[in-house]
Amino acid sequence: MPRATIHFPEGFYWGTATASHQVEGRNTNNNWSVWEQIPGKIVDGGTAGLACDWWGGRWKEDMDRAAETGQNAHRFSVEWSRIQPAPDRWDENAIDFYREMARGMIERKITPMVTLHHFTDPLWMYEPSQDGNSLGAGGWERDDAPELFAKFVKKIVGALKEYVNLWITINEPNIYLTGGWLGGAFPPGKNDPKAAMKVATNLIKGHAAAYKIIHELQPDAQVGIAHHFRNFSPARRWFLPDRILASTIFKSFNNGFTDPLATGKMHILNYRTQIPEAAGTQDFVGINYYSNDLTKFVLDPKRLFMQLGFPPDALLSPSGFIANLPEGMFGAIKWARQYGKPIYITENGVEDASDLFRPRYLIEHVFQVWRAVNFNWPIKGYFHWSLVDNFEWERAWTQRFGLWGLDITNQIRVRRRSVDLYAAICHENGISSAMVEEFAPQIVPLLYPE
Repeated sequence: MPRATIHFPEGFYWGTATASHQVEGRNTNNNWSVWEQIPGKIVDGGTAGLACDWWGGRWKEDMDRAAETGQNAHRFSVEWSRIQPAPDRWDENAIDFYREMARGMIERKITPMVTLHHFTDPLWMYEPSQDGNSLGAGGWERDDAPELFAKFVKKIVGALKEYVNLWITINEPNIYLTGGWLGGAFPPGKNDPKAAMKVATNLIKGHAAAYKIIHELQPDAQVGIAHHFRNFSPARRWFLPDRILASTIFKSFNNGFTDPLATGKMHILNYRTQIPEAAGTQDFVGINYYSNDLTKFVLDPKRLFMQLGFPPDALLSPSGFIANLPEGMFGAIKWARQYGKPIYITENGVEDASDLFRPRYLIEHVFQVWRAVNFNWPIKGYFHWSLVDNFEWERAWTQRFGLWGLDITNQIRVRRRSVDLYAAICHENGISSAMVEEFAPQIVPLLYPE
């Protein structure tokens, strides 16, 4: 077989990504802590529980593992409900905890990237529920939600700016919106398009306010959002309704939250509004890419006239949750170029407890990132989801995305082969044919044809 090694630019960030509620454990004061207690909301009735016990200090050993295996960056989120447990109170101990985390990463030569909002809201943003076992009104539907978020951002950025200058204001606002207000799988579990558009507007207003505050406190900071990109292609290209539906969903899902950061204009489905303060509030584009969808028009209003699926010949992850479509990574980066900003792959990974599927998925997706780099596109880093198995929201512990496995009964980390594969990529700052031959020999002919 041909022998070759592909390399990334000097200074490229190789990291992993995590989120507070998914790894910390003992979170009891946010919207997800209530959601987990409602019967039927979480697969198998699972709860985050101790999660990965980062709040108990195990982040240190996990960061040691990251550093020892060549990672030079890590993306983590701060938990708003810990930092501001009540509207009129800040918890300085919690702030010190996150300061210690950021400092600990720097000491390990790991560059921190901090996410300020990753799906969780403080419970005090919501009104008391009628039954005491659900979420009341409020959250990002509140008129003052952007202002409340801005106050939190000012507090925590002021505390962490000594160690952090890469900031993500909001993680996947399109998933947060559709899950909570257009699908019901996320709290507050609504299917209310009118409320959804108010939330969408408030999220962008919150981002814009946060962007301004961060740059006031830290002029050299780099600020963006982490956007979940999916390509929606027509399932039947010959069928006009499929093509129209795919185009409409693509523009609303992918551009609905990113165009306003460039132009100040929001367009999601048939909703249009102007948010002028949001124009020019993006220093980089963060891409969370996992897979793509085929879009089929169906006569079923309960499904929003839409049926999504994977190509029939696609290789699927063990649970069928993700299709291995690496060319979609290249498409996501190509899409992001329209904004003329540096690009970070802020999430990419696959659930695979057996770790048999992951090596191929990882290599093929990193290879597509390299293809884009080879066009001199400004890609600055790649963050794998995730460092260690964690609580996967409404899917609980049924999906294992970690390079390291986790036994939740005793908090023991289990070293998967993908740890060694990713370590080899990080140390090499690239991919060699020898790595492919060792970890995913079935794709050698695809990447290194004779």
